[in-house]
Amino acid sequence: MPSYQEEQDEINLQQYWLTVKRRWLLIATIIGSVFGITAFITFSQKPIYQAEGKLIFDKQSSVSSLTGVSERVGELSGLTNLSNPLETQAEIIRSHPLIQKIIDELQLKDQEGEPLAIDDFLKKLKVQSIRGTDVLQLSYLNTDPQEAQATVNQLMAAYLEDNVLTNRSQAAAAREFLSKQLPQVEAQVSDAELALRRFKERNEVVALEEEAKKGVERVYEISNQITLLRARLVDASSRSGALQNQLELNTEQATALSTLSQSRAVQQVLSEYQKVQDQLAVERSRLTDEHPVVVNLLNEEEALRIQLEGRVTQTLGRSQPIPDQDLQIGELKQALTANLVQVEVERLGLENQVDVLTQAFTFDQVRLRSLPRLEQQQLQLQRQLQVARTTYEQLLGRFQEVQLVENQNVGNARIISKALLPEKSVSPRIALNLALGGFLGIVLAFGSALLLDAVDKSVQTAEEAEKLLGYPLLGKVPKLLRDEGTSELPLLDNPYSSVNTAFEMLQINLGFTISDKELKVIVVSSCLPGEGKSFVTANLAVATAQMGRRVLLIDADMRRPRQQEVWQVRNLMGLSNVLAGQANLAQSCHEPLVNLHLLTAGTIPPNPVALLDSERMHELVQQASQDYDCVIIDTPPLTFIADASIIGKLADGILLVARPGVVNSDAIRTTRTLLENSRLSVLGMVVNGVSGDSSYYYNNSHYYHQQNGNGKKHTIESQFKEITDKWLKK
Repeated sequence: MPSYQEEQDEINLQQYWLTVKRRWLLIATIIGSVFGITAFITFSQKPIYQAEGKLIFDKQSSVSSLTGVSERVGELSGLTNLSNPLETQAEIIRSHPLIQKIIDELQLKDQEGEPLAIDDFLKKLKVQSIRGTDVLQLSYLNTDPQEAQATVNQLMAAYLEDNVLTNRSQAAAAREFLSKQLPQVEAQVSDAELALRRFKERNEVVALEEEAKKGVERVYEISNQITLLRARLVDASSRSGALQNQLELNTEQATALSTLSQSRAVQQVLSEYQKVQDQLAVERSRLTDEHPVVVNLLNEEEALRIQLEGRVTQTLGRSQPIPDQDLQIGELKQALTANLVQVEVERLGLENQVDVLTQAFTFDQVRLRSLPRLEQQQLQLQRQLQVARTTYEQLLGRFQEVQLVENQNVGNARIISKALLPEKSVSPRIALNLALGGFLGIVLAFGSALLLDAVDKSVQTAEEAEKLLGYPLLGKVPKLLRDEGTSELPLLDNPYSSVNTAFEMLQINLGFTISDKELKVIVVSSCLPGEGKSFVTANLAVATAQMGRRVLLIDADMRRPRQQEVWQVRNLMGLSNVLAGQANLAQSCHEPLVNLHLLTAGTIPPNPVALLDSERMHELVQQASQDYDCVIIDTPPLTFIADASIIGKLADGILLVARPGVVNSDAIRTTRTLLENSRLSVLGMVVNGVSGDSSYYYNNSHYYHQQNGNGKKHTIESQFKEITDKWLKK
């Protein structure tokens, strides 16, 4: 069994095919028009020829790459990563000054004989890069192949000339700029050298790294020396203190005694002074103090004492009272005193050495601490000097290079393929244009057809009507073709037609709509006039009567009655007369067929609603349902008047007729709303006038149309004629 998706695809294809069949004339017109216009334009065009040439580009000129100078001058490079140097050169080729030069040189004219405009030239020119290469391809379109060839070759030559001039102008501009910058950079080098020299002189700097290394070693050595000297100083201080305690002299006194004991002048006077003292002691022992000898000795003693003090002061360099007994000491004390003096001298010398080394240590430490700062300053000055020198050397080298490049006559592009004389035209492409015209015509044609179907509110197929109404589909009545006759009662004229089968199926399906009771009274109506409700009512009555059931057909459409025309009977007495009490049911009925009675509408009353909504109408329907097996009532359309709604309340259900091509979606929605609001019982719907534009008809009805009971076949000519008549009517 086919899947649901396959069924949906088949339905969609059928809908498209039906759309094509409905709009075939529009589709054929659009396809023919588009194809014809395309063919006319194609064959009326002049042949257009295309000449092509190619340029190859180097990143830098060949001379620059060989000499290694001025690589940036004329180099192909972009300002950003997104830019393409080849595209930039292509824009230069398309630039207005270059194009105008070619137009003037070749004297290019337009169709009116005027000088060719730049924009018109650019429309014919195409410059594009060949992917994966450094090649630009130039192509030019023209009706004259020789002019196309000359234009491309002349344009490439003009570009190469402009490229060389541009490179030389760039070199000249660079040379002029460098010539202005060189003196300034040279002055910066001199200033940097002078600043470095002054720094070294001011800070006594020669080699900071070597000085730092030696300074660390010297500080370490001085530190060791200070440590040793301090140890010796402690030892000397200890020995000095011990000697001072032993001699009961301080250092100054011991030094003075040692000096005096070693002074011959002091010792000589001291010896004489002691001799006089000895004589004075002897003389006092035997003489009085007033004795001249004693007095002379006293005077001599005083003179020697004064002389001794003078000799002491002269020897020591200062006046210092010293006891007489200390001026002459023994050898032991003299040796101890000398030892004390020697130790003190040693101590003082050690102290002096420690002080000197400490000062040197402090100075070296300060110097070492300042070395990083000095080194940083020196490095900064050296870096500034190096930058200035490097800049100067680079500028000087570039200056010499651009001088050389300025004298070159070579660009970074060359021709690898000149334009040849084109032999074949590139336009028009007849086969391609005709194919595109046909394809475009088909697309536009089918698109227009689908668009018209989309905006058309009319319902075109039975499936659409069923989907919009939402009621059970009880039957589909095919549209009568001309060779089936024009009678509105095909069931009587051609019992083997597909219409007969359709009404038989409708009658059978109606029997299944109500399961709990017998279906006696049926109201037939439609959404709009012209949908064939009277046709369906009449033929349904015929089909029911042919099944052996007694049928009463009532034409309740008192506004536009149709049943008298269908059955070709007189409408002198009918439903309106019965309801008005002018006649009874038996007197007013016609019997066009066996088992079929017809009650026409009768005289058209001024107010049909009043009659249809009367008690007499209710009694008439009850009486008819008792006397007949089936009562079928033809009523006006539901959309405009309330007649059908009134009669529908008296019936077992309403059968709704819808005709594709007549009914529209708005009318269907209105009808559905009215039926839902009135709460009438709707048996279902029957689609009338199903033609070859319906998938139902396409799939099923051909079984009956292709071969009827009389062996009569429908021809393609008859179907084509029917479709044409339908289109002309529209």
